[in-house]
Amino acid sequence: MPPPPNASPAAILVVDDEPDLRTLYELTLLREGYRVETAGTLAEAEAALQDRRFAAVITDMRLPDGLGLSLLQRLRGQQRPERCVIITAYGSAGNAVEALKAGAFDYLTKPVDLKQLRAVVASAVQEHEPAAQRPPARAGAPEGAAAQPALERLVGDSEPMRQVKQRILKVARSMAPVLVRGESGTGKELVAQALHAASHRAAAPLVAVNCGAIPENLLEAEFFGAKRGSYTGALHDRLGYFQAARGGTLFLDEIGDLPLAMQSKLLRAIQERSVRPLGSTQEDVVDVRIVSATHKDLAAEVRAGRFRQDLYYRLNVIEIVVPPLRERREDLPALCAALLARIAHESGTPVPPPSAALLAELQQHPLAGNVRELENLLHRAVAMSEGEELSADFSDSASMGIEPAAPSAPDHHETPSDLQAYLDRQERAILVRVLHETGFNRTAAAARLGLSLRQIRYRIARLNIATPDQDPHDDAG
Repeated sequence: MPPPPNASPAAILVVDDEPDLRTLYELTLLREGYRVETAGTLAEAEAALQDRRFAAVITDMRLPDGLGLSLLQRLRGQQRPERCVIITAYGSAGNAVEALKAGAFDYLTKPVDLKQLRAVVASAVQEHEPAAQRPPARAGAPEGAAAQPALERLVGDSEPMRQVKQRILKVARSMAPVLVRGESGTGKELVAQALHAASHRAAAPLVAVNCGAIPENLLEAEFFGAKRGSYTGALHDRLGYFQAARGGTLFLDEIGDLPLAMQSKLLRAIQERSVRPLGSTQEDVVDVRIVSATHKDLAAEVRAGRFRQDLYYRLNVIEIVVPPLRERREDLPALCAALLARIAHESGTPVPPPSAALLAELQQHPLAGNVRELENLLHRAVAMSEGEELSADFSDSASMGIEPAAPSAPDHHETPSDLQAYLDRQERAILVRVLHETGFNRTAAAARLGLSLRQIRYRIARLNIATPDQDPHDDAG
């Protein structure tokens, strides 16, 4: 995207110690209509920055007298508006991630694809202009004030949740991609909403996409758009998710469910900051910030060959881990109050407050489905109540999302007459299920349940669970 004919050309500083490459980058950008200045060392680049301003700085990571990263740190430390793009050696993913975490606008790998160079510089210049013209923050406005409504939806004041909220405010202003990890039902989309609300992109759209819910044959059209007649039923032009999120944030939920073929196309779109709609011969330049989420271990998916390593490094620049509910049970009273208020609003009828018995039952409940399961349980409690006190009977297996794992599993339709006996039955059912799923590997089962090996041995013995005599993974005491 070269500058408009009447606009003053944007100035670019290119820093590389290899003269041939420096000339190649310079000529490429001159043809795009930019003013280009070059430097061969860190000292020359710093001298150029001493009394001149640029829209973007393109620098090699390794220079004869230092690292390009120190140039980036200087720009950030002086709060200058130049966007910095780092060039790294092929395969140096660690350096690239380090640069993005330090505030780089983007990175390129050698040998540099000139089309990608042009696209990244165009995006950097476009991003630079609003930043250079942006007024300073309003005096007295607290940091993250714009994100408060979204942050308040992340209910809880436990230490794990305080850390999540602090991290959101810390990274929201960055352009770096964010990967949100957490179990199903923990509130990963709420984190994405808070990140967007706290960013400079808050006035632009936030587009949320469930990657696992799109049929594979429609993925390309949904992500990149399509021209009329490009496929059967395409009666008019349509925007894809990238175009719909232009200038804002694209939230890719359950990114681990994307098939490999689509992962390759997504990587290209992120790298080149452009997409080609189905049926079109033209590239459409798009400027979006990518926030992804998954309940899967993407590093393990990479090792298994189910997720591209290069895409993983692109997405996982900054990581936010949302804790499961079992690790922040002190938040249960506040969560119950918030969820019951929502239920009352949706139903249009008053809802009794949570009783001590209900809260005590929830404190012991596994809550494997996290906040989503908690909301379902509260809906059930409201439905079963008679207007005075919410039911604390969650014995129905449908409400727990637990299937019997073995013939010895208890009948979940029993009404408990003794609370401790009831809780023992529920705990036993969960242990039996997880032990079966892990092939009676006590170490793996303990890790999945958040227990120590000693704790799981104690529970197996106390609940009289039959297991194989010898567990080859259980030698470490």
